[in-house]
Amino acid sequence: MEFLGYILATLVGVSLGLIGSGGSILTVPILVYIMGVQPGVATAYSLFVVGSAALVGGVQKARMKQLDVKTIWVYGIPSLLAVYLTRRWIVPAIPDVIINLNGFVLTQSMFMMTLFAVIMLMAALSMIRSTSNTTISADQTIQYNYPMIITASILEGLLTGLVGAGGGFLIIPALVLLARLPMKLAVGTSLFIIATKSLIGFTGDLQGDLLIDWKLLITFTGCSIAGIFVGMFLSKFISGERLKKAFGWFVLIMGIYIIAKVWFNL
Repeated sequence: MEFLGYILATLVGVSLGLIGSGGSILTVPILVYIMGVQPGVATAYSLFVVGSAALVGGVQKARMKQLDVKTIWVYGIPSLLAVYLTRRWIVPAIPDVIINLNGFVLTQSMFMMTLFAVIMLMAALSMIRSTSNTTISADQTIQYNYPMIITASILEGLLTGLVGAGGGFLIIPALVLLARLPMKLAVGTSLFIIATKSLIGFTGDLQGDLLIDWKLLITFTGCSIAGIFVGMFLSKFISGERLKKAFGWFVLIMGIYIIAKVWFNL
């Protein structure tokens, strides 16, 4: 099963390289259901894996001048602060058994995986839905809606901290709609934001009592980084919009499967 997990880890990078998001949507289920990692630990591992792969992709986008530095600061700082505080204080405070009432037991693992599945369904709908009407021309002046973009970044950072998702499926629409970035700049900028807040969020876990299997984590991350180069190469030949919709349907099926497994033991 480990070998299959590492093969699937490559797809995490391929997803980031192709569409600039979706990596963490795959990472947590792979770690939990293929590699046998506990959900709480898997969300921490996901931050490191996706953050490292996104950093490599972001550097490549920077070389192609496909990012906006100001937006990284405006959106990124509130988001990364929210991620760090969530991983450092909120996640450790979640009890092992959240609810135990009249035979109904809601454990931390059930809560984390259910929340993650809901995020997967949101991501799937976002990817399946056409985004052609939100395209901004490359020469259009960037105008920020500061209150909205800061609020969105804090909420997205909180979500990232809770479920270990990089949040590219939320960041990219926010950058296009609230920062008025062209799509290519939004993807490159998103990768840098994902990398920064994910890796800083992971440092919050390092300051706790989390035991890390570094061999598994580094190998998994290496496969994902290799995948991002494959994804960026394939992006030259594959329609990003068509691929995003196909990936969205795959994520939708996975989200439904996780909910069924958690709540109905299927």
